[in-house]
Amino acid sequence: MTSSILADAGTHMDKTQQALQHEFGTVRTGRASASLLDKIHVDAYGSSMPLNQVANIKVPEPQSIIIEPWDKSVMGAIEKAIRNSDLGLNPSNDGQVIRVPFPPLTEERRKELVKLCKGYAEEARVAVRNVRREANHKLDKLGKEGEASEDDVRRAEAEVQKLTDSHVKEIDEALKRKEAEIMEV
Repeated sequence: MTSSILADAGTHMDKTQQALQHEFGTVRTGRASASLLDKIHVDAYGSSMPLNQVANIKVPEPQSIIIEPWDKSVMGAIEKAIRNSDLGLNPSNDGQVIRVPFPPLTEERRKELVKLCKGYAEEARVAVRNVRREANHKLDKLGKEGEASEDDVRRAEAEVQKLTDSHVKEIDEALKRKEAEIMEV
């Protein structure tokens, strides 16, 4: 019974890390990346749609992205959505495609992005600790109901702590890598 609780906790902690990696992927660094535009929604066809559902996104070179809308009538909406995003990008429209140049980041903007990433990492650490708390609560309940011995419960709690420590360490390492990537000039 304790093994299923441990497996469940491990799975939830892994999902937290995957979510953090996705969040880090949407943070702009000095290079252009299609995943930066994942959070952008375009008002098209009477509803808000993700950009990648109304256009083709290409990264021909490290300093620019080219967006080819499938329907030319949404070009203005795509341009507006990119301009209004918090990415600080200035798209240009030539009637066929939208070009999004990536100017080099200023030192101030780099620091803001690092602060944002630190916030994402802290949210992930808190989520991992919440999974630990939930798992420990379930283990205590098993011990009180007599479904597992005290020794089994203590061993499982120690295992949950090891899982937590390793996931928090991986989160910290991912943050260091992302920080280095952002601060790289």
